[in-house]
Amino acid sequence: MAGDPHTSDILVIGSGAAGLTAAINLASRFKVTVLAKGALNEGSTAWAQGGIAAVLEPGDTFENHIEDTIVAGAGLNDRATVEMVVENAPAAIERLAKLGVPFNTDKGSLHLTREGGHSHRRIVHVDDATGWAVQEALLKAARDNPNITLVPDMVVIDLATSRHEERYSGAGNVWGVYAFNRATNRVELFTANATVLATGGAGRTYLFSTAPRGATGDGIAMAWRAGCRISNMEFMQFHPTCLYNLEVKNFLITEAVRGEGGRLINPQTGKRFMTYYDAERMELAPRDVVARAIDAEIKRYGLDYVHLDISHMGADFVKQHFPTIHARLIDLDIDMTTGPIPVVPAQHYTCGGVVIDRDGRTDLPNLYAAGEVSQSGLHGANRLASNSLLECFVFGEAVAKHIAAHWGDLAPPPAIRPWDESRVTDSDEEVVIKQNWTEIRRFMWNYVGIVRTTKRLERAAHRIKMLRDEVNDYYGHFRVTPDLIELRNLLESADLIVRSALHRKESRGLHYTLDYPETLDVAVDTVLVP
Repeated sequence: MAGDPHTSDILVIGSGAAGLTAAINLASRFKVTVLAKGALNEGSTAWAQGGIAAVLEPGDTFENHIEDTIVAGAGLNDRATVEMVVENAPAAIERLAKLGVPFNTDKGSLHLTREGGHSHRRIVHVDDATGWAVQEALLKAARDNPNITLVPDMVVIDLATSRHEERYSGAGNVWGVYAFNRATNRVELFTANATVLATGGAGRTYLFSTAPRGATGDGIAMAWRAGCRISNMEFMQFHPTCLYNLEVKNFLITEAVRGEGGRLINPQTGKRFMTYYDAERMELAPRDVVARAIDAEIKRYGLDYVHLDISHMGADFVKQHFPTIHARLIDLDIDMTTGPIPVVPAQHYTCGGVVIDRDGRTDLPNLYAAGEVSQSGLHGANRLASNSLLECFVFGEAVAKHIAAHWGDLAPPPAIRPWDESRVTDSDEEVVIKQNWTEIRRFMWNYVGIVRTTKRLERAAHRIKMLRDEVNDYYGHFRVTPDLIELRNLLESADLIVRSALHRKESRGLHYTLDYPETLDVAVDTVLVP
């Protein structure tokens, strides 16, 4: 164990929109420590291109936004949660503007764009790099606050619970985390009265994903091992339009390209094909519809990709609306002002996760969660575009409010046992980790992708069972490394996805199975209990 435990009032795991929002809102009263897995800006927030959904246009209403969210979510949403998030959206935008986020304006008002599934223009944005602008503003506010300690390069291993107390109380509390320090290669203990999980999703369980390298389902896996319920993990959103490029693996082409007039074209036939799949909404259909349409075209015609073409809108329009994407594509010898962009679907968002209530509370005392790591009831069976950052702000603040209001009920952490490294040794078999990582991502893509069958899911479950013994043996006998920590969580997340998918005997939203193509009359969450 490297030194004494690090103790603070509040411990936040994750330095993206949800974690920093919670930290900033708490720091007026409490000492807050924020742990980041790598650099402070390496999470999914900085990668978000599109924007933040909020009712700001004349003629738009909260009810419109609520209904759009529930239609996209295939009726599985919790309506009270949707109402809470939607109604708090305008205030969240106002607070971000005050923090210095330079939202685009048009004639003195916020410029609003439209994305798939939305009935109105309601997407507030900063060009096509909204997430980066938000991340920078939140990080500056956190760095400027003397009550917030930001700690990068800490790979969290597991939650420290009552089981780790020097004198076991049996209460089931969460007291913090054990984390691997990349700088010292040692495991350190961080304790706090309350812990907030804001670790993001599990996108890297798939071979093709727009998620950052660190999106290995860490918070979901840790919460599951500690005793939290996990819900709706079968609903993995595949973004319809990821750049197809042999060198660049995960560059997203934002939903707003279709929202501003982009057309999907079959490169073999030259025809606009969404008319065959959703003639009314075309390219503005929800993501699950568009992703399945592209997948069907690729399989039917034996294509590597389809085309997304916005060149008909004119060069000035394209450069003004999508400067970041245009510049990146030019570096790859693709000019979106004169021709199409080759695109394929890729895993994009984890709609399921740790079960929370509208205060962000999990099943375990002292443990909260917010953002993509959680299942709040907002997204249902399919997330509506640009509701993800919004969820982070609203629930980050909700968590902070509940902790502050109930601070008197949160006891300080007792003495927690240090991490025991005496029984393990270094490994000279790192190739095993790489091999298992690649195998998981490949069979998840092939068997648990956009279109599923029971047989494919059972094949995936069989491989997970075989790998679990191997990974557990490796974890039990060798010193932990960041790659081993991630592999363990990746496998746990894959298992939760497959188990959830096998449990659902219907097709709904993002879960589409050839064995059960119909949608049942009653929408019910899939809830896994440890």
